[in-house]
Amino acid sequence: MAENQTKKYEIDMCSGPLLGKILLFYIPLMLSGVLQLLFNAADIAVVGRFAGNESLAAVGSTSSLTNLIINLFMGLSVGANVLVARYYGAGLKKDLKEMVQTAVATALVSGVILIFVGLIAAKPALVLMATPENVIDHSVLYMRIYFVGMPFMMAYNFGSAVLRAVGDTRRPLYYLLIAGVVNVVLNLIFVISFSMGVAGVAAATVISQAISAVLVIRCLIRTDGVYKLELKGLKIVPDKLLRMFRIGFPAGLQSSLFSISNVLIQSSVNGFGSIAMAGNTAGSNVEGFVYTSMNAFHQSAISFAGQNYGAMKYKRVGKVLLICEILVIYVGLAMGNAAYFFAGHILKIYSTDPEVISYGILRMSYICVTYFLCGMMDVIVGVLRGIGCSIMPMLVSLTGACLFRVVWIYTVFQRVKTLPCLYSSYPISWALTFLVHLICFAVVYRKLIRSMPQKEESGETVRTVA
Repeated sequence: MAENQTKKYEIDMCSGPLLGKILLFYIPLMLSGVLQLLFNAADIAVVGRFAGNESLAAVGSTSSLTNLIINLFMGLSVGANVLVARYYGAGLKKDLKEMVQTAVATALVSGVILIFVGLIAAKPALVLMATPENVIDHSVLYMRIYFVGMPFMMAYNFGSAVLRAVGDTRRPLYYLLIAGVVNVVLNLIFVISFSMGVAGVAAATVISQAISAVLVIRCLIRTDGVYKLELKGLKIVPDKLLRMFRIGFPAGLQSSLFSISNVLIQSSVNGFGSIAMAGNTAGSNVEGFVYTSMNAFHQSAISFAGQNYGAMKYKRVGKVLLICEILVIYVGLAMGNAAYFFAGHILKIYSTDPEVISYGILRMSYICVTYFLCGMMDVIVGVLRGIGCSIMPMLVSLTGACLFRVVWIYTVFQRVKTLPCLYSSYPISWALTFLVHLICFAVVYRKLIRSMPQKEESGETVRTVA
């Protein structure tokens, strides 16, 4: 691949106006996230329409548990993203090459570990979640097949994290588009033609993940950019792993512990029966599209803040935060309210049962309209992670959101055992957590600006990265 052709996929994040470049980075990233959700949406829609409510509940009831298990490892890809962006912005080619090798090797090792974790933990964990007897066998089967594809999922996510760090969000989109089409076609064949039920949708997901993983790794191998992957030299460099761990582990731990609160909420929903579970699953899946559209700004903030931090252009970090916050509010309000307004029609894609639809609308009425608060919270966390602050946002998020929801479930919800009471914990926790994050960023940013103002103003860049 010619160097100029490689360069056309990259974005210079460290100079020029930011708004246009953030949007150029964001749009393919958002579409990639939507395509990933379509994998799950295709699973849920096909199984709900052709395999029944029990199978729909089974697929949906595993999402919070699978997130709990895999997010700890997925957090390491955030560390890879931050460090690749930082080394790229600072022009440290040797460090960048070692980081790419370490990221891909870590992805493959993590994926193999997760296969065994999923196979062993599936049934005991679902039992602890009080999954109904008429659902649990389907749920266990779906999880075990799904976890066989973990090496592919890890490889794709770590590989695309490398590409995002240098500004390339288009090629991961193309690869997911190919894999998404395969996933939908295989869903229809396995479930309708072969009557495989949840096993069919899980197998289709694994195959599509394998395709996307192969394509993104092939891209890294064939590129002439400084982030080229050389399989012969594939190894884990200890100091790069440690740095990736320092940034990524708190992010993964935060996501995993967040999933604990979501597992508790899912367990609480399970107490209302399989119809409520199916409605909650459908509503949650629709919300996922809104969340993904906002979360792409979180990912954008990480890469833009990381590159500018590496280039020691600290004032641009503040501009990145401001622009991403404004954009995420607009997107969150527009998409969240649109999703709720058309909820009755959209939910029919997942189920034709009026009771299932009513439960889905109930969930969306409490979450979709206020979802922009979650986007605001995530963007500021993205900027903090991009400049290397990972432990502080983890502690704030765990206290303000995760711990708050757990306390809510065991106090307020115990007194008012209704789904509206349960769902109210989300917007309240988002608002509180955002305010604390904002205070923390103000303190960190002030110190950052004071640390080396003359360097940025004179255009100097120090080529060392901690």
